[in-house]
Amino acid sequence: DLDRRIMTVRQTIPVAGPGPMVLLYPEWLPGKHAPRGELEKVAGLKITAGGKTLAWRRDPAEVYALHIDVPAGAKEIELVFQFLSATAADQGRIVMTREMLNLQWNSTAFYPAGWFTRRIPVEATVVLPEGWGYGVALDVASSKGDVHSFKTVSFETLVDSPMFAGRYHRQVDLDPGGRRPVKLNIVADRPELLEASETQLKPHRDLIVQADRLFGARPYDRYDFLLALTDRMGGIGLEHHRSTEVARDPEFFTSWDRNVAARQTLPHEYVHSWNGKYRRAADLWTPDYATPMQNSLMWVYEGQTQFWGVVLTARAGLVTREQALDDLAMTAATFEHRVGRQWRDIADTTNDPIVSARKPKGWLSWQRNEDYYADGLLVWLDADSLIRERTGGRKSLDDFARAFFGGQDGAYAPRTYVFEDVVAALNAVTPYDWAGFLKDRIEGRGRPAPLDGLKRGGWKLVYAETPSAYQKAADTAAKRHDFTYSVGLNLKPTGEIQGVQWDGPAFKQGLVVGSTVVAVDGEAYSESRMKAAVTRAKGGRTPIQMIVKDGERYRIVDIAWDGGLRYPKLERIAGTPDRLGDLFRPRGS
Repeated sequence: DLDRRIMTVRQTIPVAGPGPMVLLYPEWLPGKHAPRGELEKVAGLKITAGGKTLAWRRDPAEVYALHIDVPAGAKEIELVFQFLSATAADQGRIVMTREMLNLQWNSTAFYPAGWFTRRIPVEATVVLPEGWGYGVALDVASSKGDVHSFKTVSFETLVDSPMFAGRYHRQVDLDPGGRRPVKLNIVADRPELLEASETQLKPHRDLIVQADRLFGARPYDRYDFLLALTDRMGGIGLEHHRSTEVARDPEFFTSWDRNVAARQTLPHEYVHSWNGKYRRAADLWTPDYATPMQNSLMWVYEGQTQFWGVVLTARAGLVTREQALDDLAMTAATFEHRVGRQWRDIADTTNDPIVSARKPKGWLSWQRNEDYYADGLLVWLDADSLIRERTGGRKSLDDFARAFFGGQDGAYAPRTYVFEDVVAALNAVTPYDWAGFLKDRIEGRGRPAPLDGLKRGGWKLVYAETPSAYQKAADTAAKRHDFTYSVGLNLKPTGEIQGVQWDGPAFKQGLVVGSTVVAVDGEAYSESRMKAAVTRAKGGRTPIQMIVKDGERYRIVDIAWDGGLRYPKLERIAGTPDRLGDLFRPRGS
């Protein structure tokens, strides 16, 4: 029902015999790292056996569990219900529009308790709107018109194989004739948005080549990129073993230069097929979706994936070497100013998906966030440069990746690991106190940002008065005016404050997220006027004057900052080897 954005579900579940039975709705979802099942959107539930309606009771302690009594003689039960997908953003992520659909099977299915989800066989069928195309990492059993049935898979595989479907759909073969098929499935708000040029598609094909040269084996039998180009369906970047869900700006291809910073997402999610899905932290591998996941090794799962995502984006030519360096400069500056590291280590941020569920934060630089991603990237950059230094450039983190994440081509049963396995694999590349190295950086509080990888890589973080072209594009795409490293403010184009640097100049004057800078130095706020005001105050004693609206209250504040505009960039250290340059260099055959 596209008008009302309702999915109607019919589900048949075999039963072993009469008596009590518990049905579970998926709660702890892989890739979410937290209990995010949208149980509140399930409505109209009716359970029957042999045409007789069965009473169901919700468990008062485990609300994702339903209790029923199966009558004698019943061989199966049937569930009918609706999944009432969000119709507005404040209800959750929008997954249905007039033009497209993101079908996540975990939203449309219950499963019997007491079974490993990987041992529950499922046959799935979907009825799509007339004429829609789709992408999904499932093998088709039959298609009749708009009714598509898929071959039997485990419930675990089904949940891990979402679908993107749309009125405007295009499929691109990223590895023609390759040993394992890799497809890019695109849906869009309008048909002209599907027009990706060969110049734009080639680096996506080269991504597959460069990942092969990095990891060796492919841990899948097929891989489907699911890419939605939309501002109507909700954004997403979610990994799966044999596919990935990504939603980006509708003009991702048609405004290619403007969306340069968004090109990392597909490489990042692709790396997860190796890191996070095939090789999986032992405390994340659970028997079902009711058992809580633990995130202790997210700095490997996401941190090293972030590292390889950035590296492969550069190696594949999705960005230039200069753009990769500019991106790294922005990351380094962020965590040089992430003062919350004084009290909270990277290890504790692995709990953030559960603790805060990505809710907005008023004091991000002090509270911290899911910093195991990009702070983790910097730790792995440190490790890579150290390996290069200790081996005279003969080895690098590439060697770790191939040994640790590689395996038998086409085999995709998860292989779990613990901290000691990571240490052993690093020691196999080059002996060192890797346990101490990692614990110091991951569990150490009060230590500075892990920027040694830049220095060993032959570069240092500096600040300039003008942003790089890459940062300009990233800021424009994100609709932000970033003065974090000068007056300590990050603003929307309207002047609304969306970030305040803890203990920075604006913080000291009591400015907070949600307030609005109405005027700067006597003129209505704009980015150019803010830049001019910060520049005028450089080296002088006259503060920057702002009029700030906080609720119904207006006040004049004087920001004491004479350091001028500051934007991050990387600068070569003379006389040192350019190890970063080698890291970003494409690998030969």
